[in-house]
Amino acid sequence: MYSYSKSEMLFGKAKEVIPGGVNSPVRAFKSVGGVPVFMQRAQGAFMYDVDGNSYIDYINSWGPMILGHAYEPVVKAIQEYAAFSTSFGAPTELEIKIAELIVSMVPNIDMVRMVNSGTEACMTAIRLARGYTGRNKFIKFEGCYHGHADAFLVSAGSGVATLGIQSVPGVTATVADDTLTAPYNNLPAVEQLIADHPEQIAAIIVEPVAGNMGCILPQPGFLEGLRQLCDANGILLIFDEVMTGFRLARGGAQELFGIRADLVTFGKIIGAGMPVGAVAGPKTIMEHLAPAGKVYQAGTLSGNPIAMIAGYTLLQTLNDNPVIYQQLQEKADYLVKGLREAFGASGSVYQINNLGSMLSVHFTEYPIIDFTSASAANNELFRRFFHAMLERGVYLPPSAFESWFMCNALTTEELDATIQAAKAAMQAIKQ
Repeated sequence: MYSYSKSEMLFGKAKEVIPGGVNSPVRAFKSVGGVPVFMQRAQGAFMYDVDGNSYIDYINSWGPMILGHAYEPVVKAIQEYAAFSTSFGAPTELEIKIAELIVSMVPNIDMVRMVNSGTEACMTAIRLARGYTGRNKFIKFEGCYHGHADAFLVSAGSGVATLGIQSVPGVTATVADDTLTAPYNNLPAVEQLIADHPEQIAAIIVEPVAGNMGCILPQPGFLEGLRQLCDANGILLIFDEVMTGFRLARGGAQELFGIRADLVTFGKIIGAGMPVGAVAGPKTIMEHLAPAGKVYQAGTLSGNPIAMIAGYTLLQTLNDNPVIYQQLQEKADYLVKGLREAFGASGSVYQINNLGSMLSVHFTEYPIIDFTSASAANNELFRRFFHAMLERGVYLPPSAFESWFMCNALTTEELDATIQAAKAAMQAIKQ
């Protein structure tokens, strides 16, 4: 049995000085119960907590640690550049180099604006779309999470769903009125919203593969249909690739699905886990951002040199070694096959959604295609499964509404250990 005495002590102290004891709500373990595990260090596919317990990690800092924790070239690059300064508040050549690299990797973009988080990237993308089109409203999808900016917290997934918050205090009715929502994978609902608000919608923002209500794949024709609706109605299509960017393919979901987005947002993977984000798109749209245009966006730490060198090192590795994506898919296939055997042996009904190195498990007999179906799954069983896996040294997202993320540092040994842990966990749950 794992001991969590130090984590329990630290959580008690944290609640005295940090709201809820955590600096991001899903970390509080509220939907799964128990005390959050306080981590001390990580290496490769493993994390180690303050009590000395080790875990095979399937969160990977919610996506960016695609090559594993403490990836040596990234660590060395950070150490080298930290000696120059941790921040300048002035331009650096590094910003040009990583922007050029991103433009070379991602289809349909000419320019990149660095920001400080995925939330800020999505917020900037919506502002830019409004400034470019002269319209105010936008469409998002129920259960998709685009950060905690006011407009995005209408029908948000992720932590909002995890905590069961139906409406967020502090988000005004005026802001909410400009946010139109539709079920994910439901094109007729989008068509109706466009018909109900002619020439008022600036953008449709979507996770091309949803990761904040579990991993949910776009059904055939969904993304293509969004592209067609946007083209027909003068609406910008924004792909939120904070999770999928550089993870599902070298060029992200645009490359994987062969669908053009007008704007793309990225998150912490472009900083190898450092606090960073970006919005990217064609020059004709991007040059509406200040100082080239009048749509204002600024940030003292935008283009931070430590984040830039970390991200440049990681992205260059992915760019130079596209076989990594094949390796990740093979590892995911191996894991999913083993999990299916584990769940099948226990007699449980389940769904596993998987694309590339993203996956999620839902205990239900029905396909998980949107937020409604994800919410209807047996999330109490997931809670028990989560803790049974934690006790067996496997760290999963502490919510049924979050995608798992795999890293390429995983070996067959760790995958087999995960599968065996799942078999034992399901047997223990059934007893």
